[in-house]
Amino acid sequence: MGKERSSLRGLALLWSGLVGCGAPQESGKPETGDSGTVDSGISGPTDEQVLREAIAGTRDAAGALDWIEASGGFPVESAAGTYLFACLCEASGSWVVAGDHDGWAGQTMERSGELFWAEVVVATPVDSMYKFHDTRAGDSGGWIADPLARRFGYDTFGELSLVRANVAHLERWKNREGGGLSPRDARIWVPEGGVFDRVVYAHDGQNLFDPSAFWGGWQLQASLPPEILVVGIDNSPERMAEYTHVEDNLDGEVYGGRAEDYAVLVHNLRVDVEGRYGAASRVGLMGSSLGGLVSLVIADLEPDAWDFVISMSGTLGWGSIGAHEQTIIERYAGAGHRSFGIYLDSGGEGPCEDADGDGILDDSPTSSDNYCETRQMADTLSGIGYAWEEDLWHWHEPGAAHNEAAWAARVGRPLSIFAER
Repeated sequence: MGKERSSLRGLALLWSGLVGCGAPQESGKPETGDSGTVDSGISGPTDEQVLREAIAGTRDAAGALDWIEASGGFPVESAAGTYLFACLCEASGSWVVAGDHDGWAGQTMERSGELFWAEVVVATPVDSMYKFHDTRAGDSGGWIADPLARRFGYDTFGELSLVRANVAHLERWKNREGGGLSPRDARIWVPEGGVFDRVVYAHDGQNLFDPSAFWGGWQLQASLPPEILVVGIDNSPERMAEYTHVEDNLDGEVYGGRAEDYAVLVHNLRVDVEGRYGAASRVGLMGSSLGGLVSLVIADLEPDAWDFVISMSGTLGWGSIGAHEQTIIERYAGAGHRSFGIYLDSGGEGPCEDADGDGILDDSPTSSDNYCETRQMADTLSGIGYAWEEDLWHWHEPGAAHNEAAWAARVGRPLSIFAER
């Protein structure tokens, strides 16, 4: 790569998925793009004061970074109009901050204890990209995105950071909590100019936007209609418990049953999101596999709070795999028709059979994408008053696998329905 950088003026197209993304490489500089005119970020002198105290050694560095992340986020705009960058980068490194603001030449980051920092003049901060660079690696290596950047995106070299942003971009909010569960990050897709009229809360946030995720991830930015804000909620190691409403038995081990606690976390996050970005005219839930199940669980718990639910390859037979607990199919059958719309889909195929006589259809041994229980859920909803193509949709993608690549290929369909509903 050396000093070569391609001049990509279509940055917004890249992030919307209309330009392909390759595997990320930390050794690469980001591609460059144009500047905009609107600052959607928040910062203030309180954050500046906290950071300068950390630089002076009168405040714990890690605690200061946590404070700022929970407030205005990085980089911090100073009262003088400069920008303060900081990181707890590798101690032996020789770090600079480089970006559009200096033609990627790099400004040395000073060392204060364990903290590396720099105060930089950024003449046009909106849509200005940057990275940190360990110069020991030479021009072609040692490049990393700012791990504390509030605003970020992806190009062919992986994650890149933004000073401020008007183009469609991601924003990072760390350590969201609720329900007594472990904290996790949220990754929020903000449409161009910050303008939106729909919000969807999506599970398994690590897999939604990052092209280095399993099976290439969903690359959701490629399928999103304009003016949908997406709140991607990272999962945790307790995903199986948190995404399920009852316990079930898998190969002699009991799992599940903490979806109500997870719903509290989602509720808390929604309060924060609406306080930060504003409320939307329509709000939905979306997930795949167990994420599809928990989307339906949360909507069932608060049916008046949600307008749309998207379940892709949802594990809708949970509770009947090795146990005899209430499935979400049975729960919805008992609740009757509600006002929110529901989209269901799957790959796989039949034939379907209730082999154990528990009332829930089982996929054939050669099919593994929850086709049969999804079909049963759709027919059950139709039978209790949901109307096809009005508040109920079902799509079957014959033979499609149970993975992110398959979901990425068809997620545009339910998102378009949600955008128009």
